[in-house]
Amino acid sequence: MKYALALVFAFALASPAVAQHAHGAQKGPNGGMMEDVAGVHAELVTSGTTIIINIFDEAVKPVATKGFTASVLVVRGSEREPVTLTPTAENALKGDTKKPVGPGAAITVTLKTAAGKSGQAKFKM
Repeated sequence: MKYALALVFAFALASPAVAQHAHGAQKGPNGGMMEDVAGVHAELVTSGTTIIINIFDEAVKPVATKGFTASVLVVRGSEREPVTLTPTAENALKGDTKKPVGPGAAITVTLKTAAGKSGQAKFKM
């Protein structure tokens, strides 16, 4: 009984922290889906064959992408397409796919910040 109570208490304390950083359903300033990755917020915006990842801090203020490296893996059914992203605007990384990114595609972003933090985020279109 003691252990069960301690476990319930631990989950109660952890829940607000987990909810605070969940961005899967949150829209970013440019209308894209946002996820936490490598200590920043990444907003995925697609248009035709173009993929843009906008980078923001906790206050959703733009973060300069100079020194960042990133790539995405676009999965459409059994088809997989890797794309390297390059810094373009102040807070954006951009790349182009061979085919348009459409509904049902899954996109995995791999990001490394200028400070050396790295991580992945997954998006479902």
